[in-house]
Parts: sequence; structure tokens; C-alpha cells
Amino acid sequence: MDRKEAYQDKLQAQLDEWKAEIAKLRAKADKAQADAKLKYMEEVDELRVHQKKAEARLEELQHAQGEAWKDMKSGIEASWDEMADAMKHAWKRFS
Repeated sequence: MDRKEAYQDKLQAQLDEWKAEIAKLRAKADKAQADAKLKYMEEVDELRVHQKKAEARLEELQHAQGEAWKDMKSGIEASWDEMADAMKHAWKRFS
């Protein structure tokens, strides 16, 4: 496995973990009272936007040729940091 594949696998594993966490938050939102449910659903929708952005960045990486993927790392890591921050924020609001 080369470095690009290892990096992709790492990113995919994190995306999979976030998807599972979003599903847990969605389930929690479904159980909430009407007012709280609206806030929770808005939070879940925001997380999905970040998730889709992260998935798009991973797809760009997968299609990068040669060493071009290395040039993409900083942008990808910025997307990952945004998603991680959004997840932390969401869990605080759901707690």
C-alpha cells in the first residue's frame, strides 16, 4: 500500500466514524420534543453539509494523479478540521 492509499484509508475511516455519529445524533433528535427536535435537526443538517464537503474532498484525492495528492493535503485537512469541530459542537448541543 502506498502513502496515498494509506492516507485515503485513514480519511475514509474517519468519514465512516462521522457518519455513524451523525446517525446517533439523528436518532437522538428523533426522540426529542418538538422545539428541541427542530434545533437538533438543523444541527444534523449542518453536519451533513460538512460531511458532503469532506466526502467531495476525499473523492478529489482519489482521482489525483501522481504526486498531486500531496498538494491537496492541506485543503483536505482543513475540511477534516471543520468537520471535527462541527461534530464536537453538535455533541455539546445534544448533551
